[in-house]
Amino acid sequence: MTVPFRNRRGLVAGSLAVTAALALSACGSTEHGSASGSTEDKNGTHTVSTANGNVEVPVDPKRVVVLDTGELDSALSLGIRPVGATHSASEDGFPSYLPASGTKGIKEVGEIANPNMEAVAALKPDLILTSKVRDGDRYEQLSEIAPTVMTEATGSAWKENFQLHADALGKKDEAKKVIAKYDAHVAEVTEAIGGKEKAAATDVNFIRFVEGAEIRIYGKQNYIGSILADLGMGRPAITDKAKDGFSYDVSPEKIDLADADVIFTSTYGDPGKAGTTKTMNSGLWKGLTASKNDKVFKVDDRLWIAGIGYTAADKILDEFQSSLTK
Repeated sequence: MTVPFRNRRGLVAGSLAVTAALALSACGSTEHGSASGSTEDKNGTHTVSTANGNVEVPVDPKRVVVLDTGELDSALSLGIRPVGATHSASEDGFPSYLPASGTKGIKEVGEIANPNMEAVAALKPDLILTSKVRDGDRYEQLSEIAPTVMTEATGSAWKENFQLHADALGKKDEAKKVIAKYDAHVAEVTEAIGGKEKAAATDVNFIRFVEGAEIRIYGKQNYIGSILADLGMGRPAITDKAKDGFSYDVSPEKIDLADADVIFTSTYGDPGKAGTTKTMNSGLWKGLTASKNDKVFKVDDRLWIAGIGYTAADKILDEFQSSLTK
């Protein structure tokens, strides 16, 4: 059984300012359950099965707030413009790969994994989309603002997350079209780069330079890894050593372990502080197969790593094809 959707508008005497702000907004409540999918009731709501159990949400939400880039990509891919969204801790504004016409007018409500709760509440949302990995410890507080739909995690589960977002937004039919378009795009790119056999015979690595951390050789259990898998690309043996399938981290002195036919790179933070410049000027780097054959391609970190959605994936596929067919 799912707890009925209801509005809470009473002000709590003596409460903090943020709590008072929360009380102004409509909210949904949840109950843990095993039911999957969603069911609609007579009150214009439907039940969505989430990482936190069943949540009752409006059939046609009008004021949606999203708290990560994946949720923002999902909403825009489905034709929904959120009223509010968080931004990356390292940059202001929303990812540049998203169309300006889509993000225009969206209110910034703090950083990813650190939303400004008063700003969220002030928008009076009727639905909030996020994940447990970002905002799990804020679930109860967010639920006091509006029905909150959380996925378990982000990254490699992006396709499953998109389906849940579509369910919560009442856009399941639109989601089918988005997915079909992506599948057709994958087939087109695979053919353009030489077909399935050539793709499988071409080992591709993705390397991310991160300010304040070691260099990451991305494994197979992440967003970009799933796109490479859809294309049927080969992956070097080092990717099988990635911790939890996510990444195998190395120092600049061991960058030769990243050897591959093709390498895509991105940088999070300052290239100097992240070690990008020093590493890519080293003898070890210049000795990599991809480097010797001019098959190293620098790409936008906010698209290839932080995009996490179908709109990002389509742009990545375009760039991937352009790089491998030069």
